[in-house]
Amino acid sequence: MKRIAILGSTGSIGRSTLSIVESYPERFAVISMAAGGNLETALADAKLWKPKVISVAKAEDAGKLKAQLQSAGLDAIQVEYGPQGNVAVATHPDVDFVVSAIVGVAGLEATYEAVKAGKSVGLANKECLVAAGELITAEARRQNKPLLPIDSEHNAVHQCMRGGRIEEVERVWLTASGGPFLHTPKSQFASITVKQALNHPTWKMGKRITIDSATLMNKGFEVIEACRLFHMPPEKIKVIVHPQSTIHSLVEFVDGSILAQLSVTDMRLPILYALTWPERIASELRFPVQELKRLDFHPPDMEKFPCLRLAYEAAEAGGAKSIALNAADEVAVAAFLEGSIAFLDIPRVIEQTLRETKDHHPESISKVLSEDSQARHTAVEIVDHLAKTKVISPSAALTR
Repeated sequence: MKRIAILGSTGSIGRSTLSIVESYPERFAVISMAAGGNLETALADAKLWKPKVISVAKAEDAGKLKAQLQSAGLDAIQVEYGPQGNVAVATHPDVDFVVSAIVGVAGLEATYEAVKAGKSVGLANKECLVAAGELITAEARRQNKPLLPIDSEHNAVHQCMRGGRIEEVERVWLTASGGPFLHTPKSQFASITVKQALNHPTWKMGKRITIDSATLMNKGFEVIEACRLFHMPPEKIKVIVHPQSTIHSLVEFVDGSILAQLSVTDMRLPILYALTWPERIASELRFPVQELKRLDFHPPDMEKFPCLRLAYEAAEAGGAKSIALNAADEVAVAAFLEGSIAFLDIPRVIEQTLRETKDHHPESISKVLSEDSQARHTAVEIVDHLAKTKVISPSAALTR
């Protein structure tokens, strides 16, 4: 029986993880959950799964949830809140495996502390490895515990690498759908609307990651993530556009052999793989091979999608530059979604923030978080300047 903590239990990865637990009750048990701000779902989950610890975002929500659980006769469930609540969930002594799925740097400290406590961790949070990958992977090596990727691309790489030794790998190919603007001329980017940018051709995801997919920044984050997870330099991590999203990633070996991983576009499969590694167990998640008609590939347009170029530069520098990349992107995407800046301003905000960030390597999670805060402050100032000096076309804003 594997005993699980879920950081981000009310999000899409959290719900998919709970679906896996429900399908395999003899294999998995939920010990602790970090539910964020969704109090209604947190209460329903606490009643259904009866975890030992559940954490919410705010103190007042924790008070409400505790009272509701007491009324339901579940006062034995420990209720926590905030960042320290997340840490309590991730480091509970009865937990074997932590699913890290809190969006952004909010889950960074809890993920690091889980690794430090000797837990095996399944990572569905790109930001953890983008902002603090050097620290997290170093700690995992010290603890001799695996960091198992849940992101479909890195999960695919992990699976393919079982076909050879790491020193036999020539390069890794991360596939990208190309997003909604793959075939849109660059001349039309100035008028891209929020609604258009949120219309991803393959996946249904949260707003930030969907915009990141439209700018290809999401793929840039994955490059950094791959560098940290597989201890490879950026020049060995390649991005290739594959509109069908059938192949999730490929690994090329020194002898010219290439292994590719294909599967259904369902996050339950990489979650199941991470939870059961090094085993493989039977599931009903089947890919319809008979429907496979064509596979297209072509290189990404770095000029059209400068966020990918910026990510490679940050991957090479590491440290504060990769922290700033993530922080500036989060600020810029939020501003675009609010209608404060245009789509083309997103890479401008990120590039200027990177220019204003000194090149150094924070030595602790607290320093990473401090650097993240400073980068966000810089990015907000840049956004405010752009918002004051530019007029955004009404067509470029989401119609409310």
